[in-house]
Amino acid sequence: MFNRNRYLRQLAAVTSITLVAACGTLTKGSPAEEGPIVVGTTSAPSTLDPAGSWDGSWELFRNIYQTLLSYPTGSVAPRPDAARKCGFTDETNSVYRCELRPDLTFSDGHPLDASAVKYSIDRIRKIGVRGGPVGLLGSLDRVQAVGTRDVVFHLNKADATFPLVLATPAMSIVDPAHYPADALREDDKAFGSGPYRLGSYTQDKKAELVKNNRYEGFAERRNDAVTIRYFQDSAQLVGALRDKKIDVTYRGLAASDVVALQAQGARKNIQLIDGTGTEISYLVFNPRDPWAGKIAVRHAIAQIVDRTAIAHRVYRDTVDPLYSMVPAGLAGHTTGYFDTYGSPSPARARKILHDAGIDRRVPLTLWYTTDRYGSETGPEFSELKRQLDGSGLFSVTLRSRPWKTYEAGYRSGEYPVFGRGWFPDFPDAENFIAPFVGERNALGTPYPSPRITDDLLPRSRGVRDRGAVARQFEEAQQILVEDARLLPLWQGRQYVAANEEISGAERTLDPSTIMMMWELERKTSW
Repeated sequence: MFNRNRYLRQLAAVTSITLVAACGTLTKGSPAEEGPIVVGTTSAPSTLDPAGSWDGSWELFRNIYQTLLSYPTGSVAPRPDAARKCGFTDETNSVYRCELRPDLTFSDGHPLDASAVKYSIDRIRKIGVRGGPVGLLGSLDRVQAVGTRDVVFHLNKADATFPLVLATPAMSIVDPAHYPADALREDDKAFGSGPYRLGSYTQDKKAELVKNNRYEGFAERRNDAVTIRYFQDSAQLVGALRDKKIDVTYRGLAASDVVALQAQGARKNIQLIDGTGTEISYLVFNPRDPWAGKIAVRHAIAQIVDRTAIAHRVYRDTVDPLYSMVPAGLAGHTTGYFDTYGSPSPARARKILHDAGIDRRVPLTLWYTTDRYGSETGPEFSELKRQLDGSGLFSVTLRSRPWKTYEAGYRSGEYPVFGRGWFPDFPDAENFIAPFVGERNALGTPYPSPRITDDLLPRSRGVRDRGAVARQFEEAQQILVEDARLLPLWQGRQYVAANEEISGAERTLDPSTIMMMWELERKTSW
């Protein structure tokens, strides 16, 4: 079954599942006449301010804000967007300079110049949201605006990944006239220079994007407007697609829906596009918790968890078991957890606990979010509870919250063990290690690891050839295995489903699997 599903996914990626209308040849239609393309997702933004988000809010940011560098369709390396050109000016990878395109403006007509870029980056650091994008700027010393079109980034250490950081939506350029230097905007407005401007926004309901006529960048828009609708679960999402209330689905398809669409898509007049994915799911252990803080408890859990059962029983083989925080397909990937623990074994887990003087059932509360990572999250945690309780070594309680309050809870250190998903900021092994370690990280839970933060990562950042630093990443992953503060569970794929009138869906995902809405277009018959 696993191999068959993989074959079907590969087939879908090459051919999609499309149905040509019997009334005639499908051709490109007029977006203005047909109305906005409607995209459905279960991943609603947590904020509209780029300085406050290191999460799925980036999907919206990519389309309404601009960054100095970004990923044109088909590119796996960042290329200039708001910038005309960028590059390191020294041999030590510590001074990076960008020259802006001439005469850039924000959607409201205000000039986008070097001072606006400096302002945008500086406010991220000044506001310093815990667990926010400031964690990406650890190597930045200062930003310098030189004239109106040149921006120079002075780094405090060599960092060959800095261009990848600049290409993330976290580094979106905002209009200084509308964004305070020392506080987040907390309303429903956004002011950027991206391919679209935000026409209107209703929290957790919808975002209406309309063409930004002042945009200057690489994106070639194939539509004039996109409406993004936010759903609570996969059933609502797929139901809306089948009822043609939305045109495209993105993030949030349940495994059962993916399997059904693979088998029945053509008959349902729906196409399914399967993109290579680097999404991962993992558990985080709070070291301040009296039980999760014990390394023997974490090692015992690592010895019990059956990733294959999770992938098969819960996700219908639409995800793959993951034994390292760095997913397969990236240089430096290992199978550290499998190499250390082998197959799941309650007997070995019992010995681990016994040797640490723990001979009673360990009470543990596992937290998950109800509306962020898809409809299988609840069943996934039920399966984890079944495995841990079934070992006779743990007594697990499950708790959950919607994302907005869930995020605040883990950032404040409230949860003993909690689930997180991760879509990469950029396609490099660094981005599956660096965000989770150090005093200020994406999890809001300090994780000091001097060997990683002070040695391995700095050495790897001095090398522009990212394939040549696999050894440093392999050692870092082994440290993560030994600490067991982070427990990888699975690696996913990215699926986009669209009705038959939509084309371009196969072009929409950038290397970080963020959807570029401008690639979507509507076809019509004649």
